[in-house]
Amino acid sequence: LPAVCAALQKGIDENGQHELLENIEIPLALVLGEMEESGFLVDREAIKTYGEVLSEQVDALQKEIYEDVGYEFNINSPVQLGEALFVKLGLPHGKKTKKGYSTNADVLEGLRGVHPAVDKVLRYRTLTKLRSTYCEGLLKAITADGRIHSSFNQTETRTGRISSTEPNLQNIPVRTPLGREFRRFFIAKEGNVLVDADYSQIELRVLAHVANDTQMQEDFRLGRDIHTMTAARVFDMPEDLVTPQMRSRAKAVNFGIVYGISSFGLSEDLSIGRKEAAKYIEDYFKTYPGIKTFLDDTVAHAKEMGYVVTLFGRRRPVPELSSSNFMQRSFGERVAMNAPIQGTAADIMKIAMIGVNRRLKEQNLKSRLVLQVHDELLIEAYRPELPEVEKILREEMEQAASLDVPLEIDMHTGENWYEAK
Repeated sequence: LPAVCAALQKGIDENGQHELLENIEIPLALVLGEMEESGFLVDREAIKTYGEVLSEQVDALQKEIYEDVGYEFNINSPVQLGEALFVKLGLPHGKKTKKGYSTNADVLEGLRGVHPAVDKVLRYRTLTKLRSTYCEGLLKAITADGRIHSSFNQTETRTGRISSTEPNLQNIPVRTPLGREFRRFFIAKEGNVLVDADYSQIELRVLAHVANDTQMQEDFRLGRDIHTMTAARVFDMPEDLVTPQMRSRAKAVNFGIVYGISSFGLSEDLSIGRKEAAKYIEDYFKTYPGIKTFLDDTVAHAKEMGYVVTLFGRRRPVPELSSSNFMQRSFGERVAMNAPIQGTAADIMKIAMIGVNRRLKEQNLKSRLVLQVHDELLIEAYRPELPEVEKILREEMEQAASLDVPLEIDMHTGENWYEAK
């Protein structure tokens, strides 16, 4: 064992990761342990009631689908569903394989509006997943104290982000109204309130810093709306003439660039032609030349060294860059572009968590951290301590790193997670 420790210590020192280990990862382990012990209070009866409502809707949809098709079958069976949609109803389909017709989400999404049964099957799948994964899954995870004690992992993700398992509380749906309802079931105990603090556009702020792009840095320093400014410059028009659609497209480019998006990927996201998408990306890089230089240099460095690194020394190996397979190399390039940005954002969040937890203890507060989801922190705050908790969150999160642009947070409170978000 001493030999193993010595070898690990040697590797950590050679990689310049001693501070990362000592100042971030080891202190964070104690914070996560306390969060696991605290758990998150949930409303068991409300979850059960919602599950019953979903079951009623699933049963009603099932009957409607049977009526549309003309007979009863197992909707959960891809083979039987394929026969019903593509043979009985004669809907357009792809090539038949030994296993039957494909009924995956992409295929069915492409058939929306062609026949009422398709839309109903998609809704049926959504509701059955919500019922089984979240209603039934969460109910099983509630312990005797009425709380869910998730496990938080420091070493599961390659970017350095914290992950949550058994159950995965970071995966509670947010994109659909039905899914968002689950946040109502996560509550604060009596005499407490939930405080939710979320970093505002942290990855773009990190990008502006590491790329040293003066234009984007100026926008953030002056508090401008980054997506509106991007749209104004890319579309070459006054800021006040930017339409919501233009801003939405600029937003897709802004965040897509962080993930190394291609013209094909952007065209799919925006439902536009590939040529138009390529022009957006080209104009974007003309607008923010520092970002283009940074991404190119990062990929070149990764190809030479075999890894990328965050501002705090976290390494992400990128072996895909040396692959003989074009798709693998392309994936490696996207990883090389994104990992230093997402990884730095994750490191900043970890530093903030350590600082928030330390301050809560130093001031002998009853309030406790209960959850971390990507760029978001949740505290179950004792009501009399609320002003102090909000002050701690703002100071520790916004001062977690010294960047060339300000870090900013959005903060809300509520009786439950839905209201606080």
